[in-house]
Amino acid sequence: MSRSPRIRRLLAVPAALVAALALSLAAAPVAQAHEERPVTFPDGSGSVPTLRTEEPDLLVCKTDRPAFERRIAGFPAPLKARNLALYERCARSGYRHLQQAVDAVNRPGMTIAVLPGLYEEEPSLPAPTGACASMKAPKSSLGYQILSYEQQKQCPHNQNLVAILGKKNLQIEGTGASRLDVVFDAKYAKLNAIRADGSDGIYFRNFTAQRTTFNSLYVLAADGFVIDDVLTRWNDEYGFLTFASDHGLYKNCESYGNGDSGIYPGSASDVNNGRGYDVPRYSIEITGCRSHHNMVGYSGTAGDSVYVHDNEFDHNMGGASMDSAFPGHPGLPQNHARFERNLIHDNNANYYRYVADGTCAKAPVERGYEQGVVCPQISMPPGTGIITAGGNWNRYENNWVYGHRNAGFFLSAVPAFIRGESAWGKQADTSHHNRYAGNRLGVDRSGASRPNRIDVWWDGQGGGNCWQGDTSGSTPLALPECGKRLGEVSGNSDRLVGEPAKLAHLLVCADYNVQARRLPAGCDWYGSRGIQRVETQIALGCAAVLALVGLALWRRRLRGDRVAAIATLAGLAGLALDVAGSTRDLAAGPVPALALLLTGAWWTVIGLRLRADRPAFGWTTVALGALTLLDAFDKAVLMIPGTPVSPAWTRAVLAVVWVLWALTAATRPTAADPTEAREPKSTDPESEGTEPAEAPAQGGATAQGGVTQQGSRPDADEAAS
Repeated sequence: MSRSPRIRRLLAVPAALVAALALSLAAAPVAQAHEERPVTFPDGSGSVPTLRTEEPDLLVCKTDRPAFERRIAGFPAPLKARNLALYERCARSGYRHLQQAVDAVNRPGMTIAVLPGLYEEEPSLPAPTGACASMKAPKSSLGYQILSYEQQKQCPHNQNLVAILGKKNLQIEGTGASRLDVVFDAKYAKLNAIRADGSDGIYFRNFTAQRTTFNSLYVLAADGFVIDDVLTRWNDEYGFLTFASDHGLYKNCESYGNGDSGIYPGSASDVNNGRGYDVPRYSIEITGCRSHHNMVGYSGTAGDSVYVHDNEFDHNMGGASMDSAFPGHPGLPQNHARFERNLIHDNNANYYRYVADGTCAKAPVERGYEQGVVCPQISMPPGTGIITAGGNWNRYENNWVYGHRNAGFFLSAVPAFIRGESAWGKQADTSHHNRYAGNRLGVDRSGASRPNRIDVWWDGQGGGNCWQGDTSGSTPLALPECGKRLGEVSGNSDRLVGEPAKLAHLLVCADYNVQARRLPAGCDWYGSRGIQRVETQIALGCAAVLALVGLALWRRRLRGDRVAAIATLAGLAGLALDVAGSTRDLAAGPVPALALLLTGAWWTVIGLRLRADRPAFGWTTVALGALTLLDAFDKAVLMIPGTPVSPAWTRAVLAVVWVLWALTAATRPTAADPTEAREPKSTDPESEGTEPAEAPAQGGATAQGGVTQQGSRPDADEAAS
């Protein structure tokens, strides 16, 4: 018998879902962020520089004395007197631009003092001319040239307002009462406001850098640096960017209004690679800083061995992020960050609206950064406290994490091909041994209730990850729990891949591009709700297929079986709950597990009812029910140890087989079906409607007074046939 068009459409749905997921995996975009020339880590022989308090060697000031005096009028008397004295000296023998003073540095260990004023570095600001305008170099995905160190020295202002190249142990400090008294403004004409490249021992203190097309303050390949009481703001990408550096310290800093992150210690020196929780030292320390109203407060692609403590990350889209998602960063995969005693709260901003309405397509100077516009550069789940996208051996302990509309903690894997590594052995090498313990979740420091929507979102991939036992709302509901000692995990699991629905969610959400104004449909990060969300669409599509096939199977094979009818009703309820449990509001509670429980019971019961007549199909249905019940246990009670994938994957594959098989069983006529092969009719007109006496033995009919009574029990019909 040929299948109807409706049945062919039903067959196509599960196959299409599997095919779409496979195509998404194959076509997942390779993300690009900060792109730099090939660079290696310092040898680690340096040290964190200390502040020098003696009189400066070089001075920088402007010549407008009345303006200067207005700026310092409100200073405390001793500071005012010092600035007046320094101004007298600077007027005679100082410099008018920071770059001029940097160029005059002729030995290690010098100090440049910059007096209060606005520094636009007019000689450095214009676009390059002559040979610098026609320099040949590869271009990044964002359009800027990736210059070698030699090219930076040859044309230092192609990309930099102030270029500090190879100067050792240099200290640059503002002399104002606050960091806003000395301001370096690139006016969106340069990629970087201040770039320190290969300058070991550099110390920055007490000034503001702002308005660039990439970074305000950039430290590259330094063994030893300090960023002390510096403010960065209103940049396309980063406020502070330190890259491939060691022995670094950020302290008392602030950053806001940045399209990527306020603080970015990318590719910090990978000094603990190959170690477990035994960490002898960290390469970079960040303390006493506040990063707010950015896309993300803190981020670190390959942010290795960074100690982040006693900071505040608030009112961003995301509080802090570690990742292994961008190629070209030494030190991948990310490992050994430690977050402790930080305030991470209210990171619920959503700046994607400025991409959607075209604001971010304007020239940077026209976007309105100074009025609060932020142009998000990468995909980011708004309303999240700490995001770890492919990191290992990270510790998040004793932080306050509260007031988030999405999740307090977010952990997902990043397969190695995303960062450009194709070896099969590396594809599952991220999201292992991340420890979340002792954090104050859902309350502020005063003890007031400030709940996160859920405390934990985890895709389920990885081994050795653990969470504290007092989480309120998580997906999955059952989480491995941290012991008192480092490395102790109760209920540990070790999965090669995450949950299928969450993987589909991540793949859809990653397809974001600020330049193309592409905001992925189906992802709640960009405003999709209800049926618009890909998880709900998948759940609804699967539920519709299973419900239709299940009803057809019951009607054709089990209609007279009361137990099967009750089980089928329970299965339909489970499928409806599965759709409800895919929504944002119910995904982290017991509803998904209850849906699996009901659906698993349905399959188990109807499989047992079918096994006598169709043993192979019946036992396959029982196996599918058992896997579904096991999946409910895995999600709600205990993640089953020793399994490389969750039961959801095996269940999904077997469900596709079951749908095809069930359709065959439901569409093949039973022996009681009058369209089945019929007995030959008698040629005697008076005998119409009668059967021979031996008909019961042949066709399962009962002769009563010469009239055939067809049996109505499907199992008897099937057995007879």
